[in-house]
Amino acid sequence: MAKRHAPEPLDELLGAASPASKKSRTAEVETPRNENGVSFATPSQLDEAVAGEGSHSSDGDEDPDEAAPPVPLRQANPAEGYDDLYLDTIDRQVLDFDFEKLCSVSLSNINVYACLVCGKYFQGRGPKSHAYFHALDEDHHVFINLETQRVYVLPEGYEVKSKSLDDIKYVSDPRYTKREVASIDRSRRKSWTLAGREYTPGFVGINNIKENDYLNVVVQALSHVPPLRNFFLLEDFSRATELVKRCSILFRKIWNARAFKAHVSPHELLQEIAVRSNKRFTLTAQSDPVEFLSWFLNNLHLGLGGSKSRPGSSMIQRTFQGRLKVESQAITARADATDRLRFEEAAQVRADVVRFLLLTLDLPAAPLFQDELERNIIPQVPLTAILSKYDGRSAQEHHAQRKRYRLLHPLPPYLIFHVKRFSQNKFVSERNPTIVTFDARNLDVSPYVEPNPAEWPASEPIWYDLVANVVHEAVRTREDVADSGDERKTWKAQVRDRATGEWVSCQDLYVEKVQSELLYLGETYLQIWERRREPRPAAAAGASKHANF
Repeated sequence: MAKRHAPEPLDELLGAASPASKKSRTAEVETPRNENGVSFATPSQLDEAVAGEGSHSSDGDEDPDEAAPPVPLRQANPAEGYDDLYLDTIDRQVLDFDFEKLCSVSLSNINVYACLVCGKYFQGRGPKSHAYFHALDEDHHVFINLETQRVYVLPEGYEVKSKSLDDIKYVSDPRYTKREVASIDRSRRKSWTLAGREYTPGFVGINNIKENDYLNVVVQALSHVPPLRNFFLLEDFSRATELVKRCSILFRKIWNARAFKAHVSPHELLQEIAVRSNKRFTLTAQSDPVEFLSWFLNNLHLGLGGSKSRPGSSMIQRTFQGRLKVESQAITARADATDRLRFEEAAQVRADVVRFLLLTLDLPAAPLFQDELERNIIPQVPLTAILSKYDGRSAQEHHAQRKRYRLLHPLPPYLIFHVKRFSQNKFVSERNPTIVTFDARNLDVSPYVEPNPAEWPASEPIWYDLVANVVHEAVRTREDVADSGDERKTWKAQVRDRATGEWVSCQDLYVEKVQSELLYLGETYLQIWERRREPRPAAAAGASKHANF
């Protein structure tokens, strides 16, 4: 078949203008964009776009094979009369904001949202985000931003500002006023969970995820130290380190009077601690509470902007730090020496002043043999007897040196005592079961303080009252073998309710009252004592004024 000739030669069409380029139909509609850069169209704009399609369809030059890209159906505000749409699908029973804020799909901690229908965490809310696809796949539509506490409906993308969601926002991030914090210790408070269970704010269980009971007792004890507690409840830590932020959040949830459940989980704080300590303290391996407390206080001090060389530079040091006078003397061999640890007047004595956050108390050696009735008895020792280590007269041997200790004025508002029960040798770790007897009130610390009339008269007592008592319990792991010796360490914290004067025992999720007279029956391991607020004696005030003059 012969080719058909063109009606006009190509040479004559060289000067002709090219046809107009085709534009997308949606380009004619200026769609606004939300804060995430995602475009959305109002119903009126969509109507204009549809009306425009009729005018373009009459143009015979338009290619029917080119389909216009779809416009994302995003709304700036809910449709009129539908402000509470999807809010009835929220399930408060499954909401738990204690876990680390990580997307359940990407494991990212950036821009995380929680689904208020199933409680899972997802990243973002744009048309290509995990939360967006979760809304389409599972038909779950209400999400809360865990950072800003703003609630959105997906896939539409508009914000919900209903007052009915305020309880969820408060549980996610509790906030307190100065008046609320000031009333914590003044009146007895009772609250109820969603299930109708009664609980007392501040005295709630802490979940033992696996082996993190050592952290639970430390958090329980520190959360009942009023200056430290009030500081973490009121201050804004938006620019602080992640460790300080998560500690503050956990403290605020412990004292939450509008909680959905009567317990909290330290998972978020534990994850940060595991990272910062290089896996030294984790939720899968049990650690020593005193070792963790020492690490925790020092890292909180640095996280709050504290200095290593300037004392009192953070709330941690202003609450717990004190001064200690240490006298040391080299041990010399003498044939006529009756007491190897006796300080010799002729020998050189070196005196140093050191700062401390906690004081270690040594227990006397436990008896090795049975008593006259052929029974193994548990020895007892008064707290004042082991405190004599700091009287400035008792000497102890440390690395070929005699040492004496004495507390110095001014004493810190809170004293932390560590009763040393565990010792490690080359073969085995030993536990001293000696019971330390004490009264929860009226501990006089003046015999262990260097006299300083400018600070306090030597004849006046310095009273401290117990705030928290951490107790060790040994539990056999093999009950079928009586003499196997296999034991597992468990910890519980006994804290005082300042509003009622009652004592409460907290062991993981179990919270129960305990009589103050029975506190010493356990193996005391860690104690926090509060200095009683009393008017300053006139003699000390006059001496101080004369010294300043």
